[in-house]
Amino acid sequence: MFKWLLATAKGEAKMHTATRKHILFNTLILVFYWLFAGHALAETNDPLPSWNAGKSKQSIIEFVTKVTDKSAADFVAPAERIAVFDNDGTLWAEQPMYAQLFFALDRLKALAPQHPEWQDKEPFASLLKGDIESALAGGENAALDIIMATHAGMTTAEFEQIVTTWLSTARHPSTKRLYTEMVYQPMLELLSYLRASDFKTFIISGGGIEFMRPWTEAVYGIPPEQVVGSSIKTTFEMQNGQPVLMRLPAINFIDDKDGKPMGIHQHIGRRPIAAFGNSDGDLQMLQWTTAGEGARFALYVHHTDAKREWAYDRKSNIGGLDKGLDEARAKNWTIVDMQKDWNVIYPHEKR
Repeated sequence: MFKWLLATAKGEAKMHTATRKHILFNTLILVFYWLFAGHALAETNDPLPSWNAGKSKQSIIEFVTKVTDKSAADFVAPAERIAVFDNDGTLWAEQPMYAQLFFALDRLKALAPQHPEWQDKEPFASLLKGDIESALAGGENAALDIIMATHAGMTTAEFEQIVTTWLSTARHPSTKRLYTEMVYQPMLELLSYLRASDFKTFIISGGGIEFMRPWTEAVYGIPPEQVVGSSIKTTFEMQNGQPVLMRLPAINFIDDKDGKPMGIHQHIGRRPIAAFGNSDGDLQMLQWTTAGEGARFALYVHHTDAKREWAYDRKSNIGGLDKGLDEARAKNWTIVDMQKDWNVIYPHEKR
């Protein structure tokens, strides 16, 4: 009996030793996981993976963290978490010309056979010859003539279909990609990050409101009712017993510069707590946003990457950033250096 008890005890001791070794091994595995695999998991969950580590990315995350932390002094209720974004040059490329202007030029060519008088009338004559510079030398009046000739005289439903069809086939002259592929991947991530943090995101653009609404939800996740832009007048009519809205050749509202705060007030009814732009045309929007009480955030996208995109600011006719750049530095707004802060520009570059 004694020998059996001794043998059993020795067996249990061996078993306990094996068990201890097993526990130790598993513990080491867990430590390894938390030190290394856990770190990799944290990187995978980075809400802004196309943003390089640095001041710009840090400022965004710090702002979102403090306004969403219920225990923080800067907490903002979800209903007040309004973020507004310019479109051209902020969410997608605007060089060498605005996409909507390319759209207007293509429409002009398509409509030219119906308007023989355009062959001798400016700015149409120059445009049909491919001389865009001469056509636009007429300034705002020339641009308005082009817009009215190509954007009016049809129902809102017809215009939406024309825009949708154009975007499905038209290619950017430099990259040969669809215009909806010329959106900025870092900004797509930012939009998603804000919405995941209970922000409501709006577009506030000088571009046409009805030019943007057909596609912003599919591309940016921003529904048409959250798009504010410039507009032409419309009128209600009955056609063949059906009610329609006809687009008229007359300006209704210009959503640019000081028009942007007015557009925000009219369409949203709340002052944003965060605003994002890239040009002097966005300056008043950023000023209006940051003038409110409590935590505020303003960001300028500074185009500094001539290799992957374009480098331009103060003297550019498209997306000029002069006064806004100075004010952003004076007021310590966030300025994104595209060359340094973004490791990816467009979605197709994602690794």
